[in-house]
Amino acid sequence: MRRPPAVPPLPFQSSRFLRNQAARTRFLCVGLRGPCVPASLPLGGRVVAETGLDPWSPVQRGTGDASMPGIGKNVVCEKAATSVDAFRMVTASRYYPQLMSLVGNVLRFLPAFVRMKQLIAEHYVGAVMICDARIYSGSLLSPNYGWICDELMGGGGLHTMGTYIVDLLTHLTGRRAEKVHGLLKTFVRQNAAIRGIRHVTSDDFCFFQMLMGGGVCSTVTLNFNMPGAFVHEVMVVGSAGRLVARGADLYGQKNSATQEELLLRDSLAVGAGLPEQGPQDVPLLYLKGMVYMVQALRQSFQGQGDRRTWDHTPVSMAASFEDGLYMQSVVDAIKRSSRSGEWEAVEVLTEEPDANQNLCEALQRNNL
Repeated sequence: MRRPPAVPPLPFQSSRFLRNQAARTRFLCVGLRGPCVPASLPLGGRVVAETGLDPWSPVQRGTGDASMPGIGKNVVCEKAATSVDAFRMVTASRYYPQLMSLVGNVLRFLPAFVRMKQLIAEHYVGAVMICDARIYSGSLLSPNYGWICDELMGGGGLHTMGTYIVDLLTHLTGRRAEKVHGLLKTFVRQNAAIRGIRHVTSDDFCFFQMLMGGGVCSTVTLNFNMPGAFVHEVMVVGSAGRLVARGADLYGQKNSATQEELLLRDSLAVGAGLPEQGPQDVPLLYLKGMVYMVQALRQSFQGQGDRRTWDHTPVSMAASFEDGLYMQSVVDAIKRSSRSGEWEAVEVLTEEPDANQNLCEALQRNNL
């Protein structure tokens, strides 16, 4: 049995840069990876916002006692690359239960999905039966070979975008995936910039189904080989009607109605103040979600007298580290299903597995 560390670890201790930042700041916002970040920004683990240069936290180290000063940082971060990383994040956050530990799924903060969740709770669609999500986009690959090209590094459409959809459908319906069946394909293994001995192992097409609690069935299609406009559609069908979010706008239709109605149109303008290069490659939907999330974070701290504590209400819809572990567990089950061709059960980690076993399995998957 391994001896527990003398000092409780902070989230993302694997990055020396973040450790240095954590030593002098009270709030960390770790940059989002993938299509949600301008191409001009470094990807993965970049601190994009800091507030409150204060080495004193209201939580005592390892005790959660708000009456004693100690170490601890409020953290808003991107999803983990693996289930093991997500499990370590959950473990680290439990050392500081009074501090903010959130995963930055910006879709939860979009008014269309906030309203959709409210309407589902009010039985606008009746009993939820089916969920259907579609994302069509151009290639996710960068001009240079990087993490997005490698499955083991967290690249691919399923991990980059699929995790958001898995979390969103669970958030909207209140039902978790129990079994999944999926297919992952890599159609573009090399291109003009990635050639020679290097090749892409991450998926650019993914189709999966989820059997969720209460008999809810979900179907998700992710296609990153389609040029043209970015398509993002999430539909929830129930016994009394349906709701569909097309981009940032929400539509609905009752079974008794002859046509759908516009329930919410998002008119937020996010172009002002953004650099010319970078955000042009980021879907507008995710830029808007980021704006709403930052506004919620600001409200959470703004109302506090000393700006050291935070109000849970403005960020109550945010995903926790536990939600992040669930997302990654579903993704892992989908990958297992793609390899086996069978339905796979979603198993959430309750203890950290042996590192050597994980390495062997990873090597076997890549035929090394």
